[in-house]
Amino acid sequence: MDWIQITNLPEFAAFAAECGVARIMVDLERLGKHERQGGLGTFISDHRPEDVAVVRAAAPGAHLMVRINPWHAQSPAEVEHAVRHGADSVMLPMFEQPQALRDCARALAGRADLVALLETRGALDSLEAWADTEGLGEIYVGLNDLHRQLGCRFMFEPLADGTVERVAGAARARGLRFGFGGIARLDEGLLPGRVVLAEHLRLGSGSVILSRTFNREWIEFPDSDWRSVYREQLGRLRHCESVLRARSAEEIESDRLLACDLIHKAALALGSARA
Repeated sequence: MDWIQITNLPEFAAFAAECGVARIMVDLERLGKHERQGGLGTFISDHRPEDVAVVRAAAPGAHLMVRINPWHAQSPAEVEHAVRHGADSVMLPMFEQPQALRDCARALAGRADLVALLETRGALDSLEAWADTEGLGEIYVGLNDLHRQLGCRFMFEPLADGTVERVAGAARARGLRFGFGGIARLDEGLLPGRVVLAEHLRLGSGSVILSRTFNREWIEFPDSDWRSVYREQLGRLRHCESVLRARSAEEIESDRLLACDLIHKAALALGSARA
């Protein structure tokens, strides 16, 4: 499993890579994001194009992923900048139809992997039409936006209703990498990290974004021993992964049912709170 750390800070990027984080993401997506997610408590990136080269230099051995803006007139220039400054993969968010993904693949021209961030109803409905796009290497399901587009109350409902499993199957059938959502620390979150990790392994996921809970000491208490805490939490995550990989078929199914139950309860609670 590849952990993905979102950061534009060279010191933190270098440390995360030293701790074995396989992928560092510079997140350049800004267009339309505040309108979609402003006020919802989700992270809206302040990363800048010049951060790509800075992070590349800080973590030369890590896989550098760059999330660009949704496809628009300046997107070819965004792709060119990312590739020229060391991106190993480029993630395209918020596309609705296959053409945007094809245009991105054309701009990449095989120089970096293309990651399709599936987070719209249009992309979900047209999955079979774009999953064979030449140059596509990975499908990643973005649950923050997708669950709202689908009218869900809780971010992980598409995991319980089979939507994520359907995407995983499409990726697996084509030999593509697959990942989804974010993961909190093992015992934190409305859906604890260990439950989320169990579902990643059941579905054959190969990557997940580390939520901000993993680096909150760095954010809130920069003078604390945040390095030890971060390293410890990653160690716990890796140990849990090894344990979960040894489960029997019956245990995997039991964990799936537990995840569905917790997701259903969280959705009901969130629905009641908003009523």
